[in-house]
Amino acid sequence: MKQLKCGVIGVGYLGQHHARIYAALDGCSLVGVCDSNAERASEIAARYGCEVFNSIGELGEKCDCVSVVTPTDRHAETAIPLIESNCHLLIEKPLASSTEDAERILKAAEGRDRILQVGLIEHYNPVMKFLEDSVANPRFVTSQRLAQFSGRGTDVGVVLDLMIHDIGIILQLVKSEIESIEAIGIKVLSKSEDIANARLHFANGCVADLNVSRVSEKKLREIRIFQSQTYLSLDFTAQSGHLMRMTAGGLERNEIPIEKEEPLKTEILSFIRCVRNHTEPKVNIHFGKKTLALALEITNLIAAAS
Repeated sequence: MKQLKCGVIGVGYLGQHHARIYAALDGCSLVGVCDSNAERASEIAARYGCEVFNSIGELGEKCDCVSVVTPTDRHAETAIPLIESNCHLLIEKPLASSTEDAERILKAAEGRDRILQVGLIEHYNPVMKFLEDSVANPRFVTSQRLAQFSGRGTDVGVVLDLMIHDIGIILQLVKSEIESIEAIGIKVLSKSEDIANARLHFANGCVADLNVSRVSEKKLREIRIFQSQTYLSLDFTAQSGHLMRMTAGGLERNEIPIEKEEPLKTEILSFIRCVRNHTEPKVNIHFGKKTLALALEITNLIAAAS
């Protein structure tokens, strides 16, 4: 089995975990890291026994696979030179900060036959696998994603920072065109919205209600789905939940057996398998662009109402 040479651009809070996982994977070698903070890059490189690269181009020349974990507004300027160096990319969510930048990334990838995966991590959570197997015709979906304020991710609003996860989950499960959107949001501690709500009305009659906050006292990632004769309630953080089903004897509750996994590790393993087998990622660049477009539409509705 060929040893894949891997690298990470951006080794802050999340990027350090990409580096950790690559360094531990069989068949992968963490070649190096690159970060605008030289001290931080040296710290992570020393921790995982790899090299510090001073430029994106230098790292790209040495790697087969690279994780892009830079601030969102730098995704395009980071990803495009790596694509031109013929690297396979795992680009953290959201794909970009604008549809124009997403198009630039897509255009750079045309004809290069490279794997481009977008880091919508919940699609690799075992909770999502259960939902994909169990949800057939959802009629109403409600999601809550709350986080304590940390200052990370505030280069974008909470819709692009947090809600985009739930947008991706719901698009995957409902599989219908959106007919209308309602959205509200407010700024609290940053320059963009920190709390937001969106209601999506789908052509098949399903309604989804999405609530997010990054100024909460607690962390919460829950989804509830209602379909004929069935109600599901799942927790993406605890990787647990229950199912309520109408039976001949009445309403029956069953705990859902979910085998816990580290979603980021599962995501990176899937990326590596796609590179090795040359197969399309579960969350490919086109799905990443679709979720980005919807998140930006919600963001614009919030801005227009402010």
